[in-house]
Amino acid sequence: MNNAVKEAKLNLSRKGFLDIDIDPSMDLVAEIKKLKKQKNAIILAHYYQESEIQDLADYIGDSLGLSQKAAATDAEMIVFAGVHFMAETAKMLSPHKKVVLPDLKAGCSLADSCPAPLFKKFKEKYPNHVVVSYINCTAELKTLTDICCTSSNAVAVIESIPKDKGIIFAPDKNLGAYLIKKTGRDMILWNGACMVHEIFSHEKIVKLMERHPGAKFIAHPECESHILELAEFVGSTSQMLKFTKESAAREFIVATESGILHQMELASPDKVFIPAPPNNTCACNDCPHMKRNTLEKLYLAMKYELPEILLEERVIREGRACIDRMLEISEKAGFKA
Repeated sequence: MNNAVKEAKLNLSRKGFLDIDIDPSMDLVAEIKKLKKQKNAIILAHYYQESEIQDLADYIGDSLGLSQKAAATDAEMIVFAGVHFMAETAKMLSPHKKVVLPDLKAGCSLADSCPAPLFKKFKEKYPNHVVVSYINCTAELKTLTDICCTSSNAVAVIESIPKDKGIIFAPDKNLGAYLIKKTGRDMILWNGACMVHEIFSHEKIVKLMERHPGAKFIAHPECESHILELAEFVGSTSQMLKFTKESAAREFIVATESGILHQMELASPDKVFIPAPPNNTCACNDCPHMKRNTLEKLYLAMKYELPEILLEERVIREGRACIDRMLEISEKAGFKA
């Protein structure tokens, strides 16, 4: 390895991305495809990624589903175009594979809202409670969790817990409030939230619905309750996509990160999809963390195989346990996570 490559890898390890010039004439898509074959790599893209990254990925979907698909392949390297906690989950499910994230600074406001050390102290106040954590949390928080859940299987997970057991739900207070309403269970909620799903404007959405009376308003359960009350359908990102495919409606107002609209448009090119307006001056609802990933960073991550996601064996073992418990419950309930 020459000195220039060593220095580049060192910079990438320190910063999480490379501040180097890339030949603007380079066909990045072709180079990425070439590297994928050379390194026996698989590219995963979350629904909230830029459309050009989605179009290049081997698999597109929600975080857990992507990690499960990657684990089932013989790929030696997983390139996760998403955020940090997603790459951690992929590493938990594929501990012997190399997992890289195009930008190490691609965090998550929801995961960051629940630091494991603080949650550990919070948990100690309720020693007999079962801890259920949304999959959108850090690897360390998963080690403090009894059962994980996704937005699609959360109701089944909560209903699997005996009614005489107390429940702590973390980190999303909005999803937790939605689950309390759906299941009737009284839960202790951690006060965390996703920045994207908390900026939707009730007033602007109502006005938009008035201008598009035939449109169906659909929302992710991470949204605040006053937004969910307006929705005709509430579901996970993949469930929302499925709903728009199967619905006879021609227009949809969508309250979640706007990246999903690309897959909705591809699946139903004859339908119209409108991003729900936020309570700010921006016309869109982009997650700044998701959008840190670019084709340039994807190329560099694959070329140098960095930044790599590394987890202690203890974290993998203890964190994986709550995911396995969730999958058992989902299987018994008769649906995929």
